[in-house]
Amino acid sequence: MCGIVGYVGTQRAVPIILDGLKRLEYRGYDSAGIAVYRDDETLGIRRASGKLRNLEDVLQIDPVDGCYGIGHTRWATHGRPTEENAHPHRDCTGDIVVVHNGIVENYLPLKEQLQREGHTFKTQTDTEVIAHLVEKYFEGNLEQAVQRAVKDLRGVFALSVLSRRDPYKIVAAREGPPVVIGLGKNEYFVASDVPAILSHTRDMFFLADGDMAILTPDGVRLCDFNGNHVNRAVQHVLWDPIMAEKGGYKHFMLKEIFEQPRAIRDTTIGRVSQETGRIFLEEMDITPAEFQAFRQVRIIACGTSWHAALAGKFMIEKLARIPVEVDYGSEFRYRDPIVTADSLTVVISQSGETADTLAAQREAKQKGSKTLAICNVVGSMITREASGSIYTHAGPEIGVASTKAFTCQLTALAILALYLGQTRGHLTEATSRDFVQELLLIPGKIETILGNDRLYEDLGRKLFRAKDFLYLGRGAHFPIALEGALKLKEISYIHAEGYPAGEMKHGPNALIDENLPVVVLATHDRSDPASCLLYEKTLSNMQEVKAREGRLVAIVTEGDTEARKIADDVIEVPAAPDLLAPILEIVPLQLLAYHIAVRLGCDVDQPRNLAKSVTVE
Repeated sequence: MCGIVGYVGTQRAVPIILDGLKRLEYRGYDSAGIAVYRDDETLGIRRASGKLRNLEDVLQIDPVDGCYGIGHTRWATHGRPTEENAHPHRDCTGDIVVVHNGIVENYLPLKEQLQREGHTFKTQTDTEVIAHLVEKYFEGNLEQAVQRAVKDLRGVFALSVLSRRDPYKIVAAREGPPVVIGLGKNEYFVASDVPAILSHTRDMFFLADGDMAILTPDGVRLCDFNGNHVNRAVQHVLWDPIMAEKGGYKHFMLKEIFEQPRAIRDTTIGRVSQETGRIFLEEMDITPAEFQAFRQVRIIACGTSWHAALAGKFMIEKLARIPVEVDYGSEFRYRDPIVTADSLTVVISQSGETADTLAAQREAKQKGSKTLAICNVVGSMITREASGSIYTHAGPEIGVASTKAFTCQLTALAILALYLGQTRGHLTEATSRDFVQELLLIPGKIETILGNDRLYEDLGRKLFRAKDFLYLGRGAHFPIALEGALKLKEISYIHAEGYPAGEMKHGPNALIDENLPVVVLATHDRSDPASCLLYEKTLSNMQEVKAREGRLVAIVTEGDTEARKIADDVIEVPAAPDLLAPILEIVPLQLLAYHIAVRLGCDVDQPRNLAKSVTVE
């Protein structure tokens, strides 16, 4: 969840490290620091609490310079967010420095043991333990000291370590949170995420758990924690660095909302045939016969991805006629789940490094289930451990509140549902072709929705003073109510709750008064009797809201007249099949949340207390 950037080469390290840390600001942080091996063979360490601009101010007053170093943005887990607790952390001598993402679960007994051995601690963090362990084992070779130190650690960690006494070397290690190594021309990089180094190189590889990388001016060597040589395949990342910039938009989140038509097209391209409706899935170590033999699908995810999973349940059960269960990654393995070999486990993660989802994936594999990943990052841990992957190709998502990743996950789930339906013989060619043609129309329909941005800005102006919101939906639209409420909570700090519209009488009706905006998802497919029935019931729910004087906002299908008679405000979206309408419905809710947050003066891209990639439990 924190940011790590390291550099070894011939250029000045400080500008490169600071630039990389800025590109990782979306991950969330509360302090920052940098350590550089200076030309006078001393270590220059500068730290500051708060935003990176505070660290830049410190460096302007008291600069450091050199050709290799490491930097970090910290999100406090152990110890308050102060300059003292900011990374990098040092050993007793000040010759060894460490930056660390993750949690050392056994840091207290380690700290007590080290103190008995004479080590003096200066911070409240778990990370400082690592610096003292490396000091304890250091005998002139940094990687050997790190190898011995990591074997004492229990928990999850991504480390970068350097030492004045073994110079021109950065040692990185991974056990849990991601570590990416970048290969430039006579220069080498380590980072916790791709955007940090994308402007310098597109050739990179990810460390696996138990890997160490030793970066020197001569190149990069890889080994495991026992010193045995390992190989990792170098990948050429296709993201354009410009894609990770704002591109003229006020915020990354707004840019990413407007990128959704392109991202969805990229997710479908090459995977669907408009002429036949056939689905083509590559990168699968799961045969069509195995897909046909599965008797259950289990989808595991966290946060926004969990909401996509809920919508995916409706898609898969409708199109493939196979039962689907949806689990939180954070809950799955703690209940000793019943998983059988004839079940398919689908794991969804934007980053591919979400700790809870990854742990759940490993639990399912251990119990004999094949796993399939839906992910945005090529080469991430979840994709490497899966039997197959569907990459969403959304491009880098910088805003903490997920937008384009969510709609691409919904698109990938629709593709998976179609594939399961076809391999299991439940879809005719005509049905598949019609559904694919509708899927390919979705990006253009989103462009229509985005063309009316002023509507959402005006609605935000009307509603931003509300203290609570209620979002309602039925069927496949209920997960979008949950996601719409989450978007508002994440970036505006307004309490919001998503609820099944049919459950209003079981509690939420007590909340409704003239001060409560109620957002109702009331789209329907006029050609689908089941959809029309749900729509009629949703209209009744809207009447319940108005009877209690609630402020009613309705998301409806273009041309709707019945909901317009009831609602105070109406947002129209183009017509679409019931299973695909959620991809359209979420876009107005993203924009509504965005404009409310902007009007409240909130930090849209970096909401307080949140991080982009939750890589520790």
